[in-house]
Amino acid sequence: MTKKLLFIFLPFCFLTSCKKEQPKIQPQTFFKEVITPDDIKTITPEEAKTYHKDLKHKYEYRTGTYGNYKYNYMVNGLDQEGDSVSGIINIKGKYGAGIIINKDKETIDIKVEWMDYGKLKGNDDEGNHYQLEAD
Repeated sequence: MTKKLLFIFLPFCFLTSCKKEQPKIQPQTFFKEVITPDDIKTITPEEAKTYHKDLKHKYEYRTGTYGNYKYNYMVNGLDQEGDSVSGIINIKGKYGAGIIINKDKETIDIKVEWMDYGKLKGNDDEGNHYQLEAD
């Protein structure tokens, strides 16, 4: 009787001990980092670890790692009335945000999007449009 139990139990132990360890699957998140105008005011300690300035490129500096950079640019351009504006933005991928100064020296929070190399369009919370260029 013990031999029968041993023959039944032994293959079960063998099969369970040979199981490959399953790789740990990271849960996929639908959270997408959103850059806000306040992002230009500070560099987080995590961003400071990867801070990089390169005078050969248009950006003021970048933070992050390969494939996951956030860039900081000085911008100049026009508002929808044709008046000059200038400011600074942070951008990651195609989208970003920043603060511009209009002809009346008012600061305006804007959201921006790349349109072409060095060219961006921006919108503020009041629905005004801006055509900008990265310096």
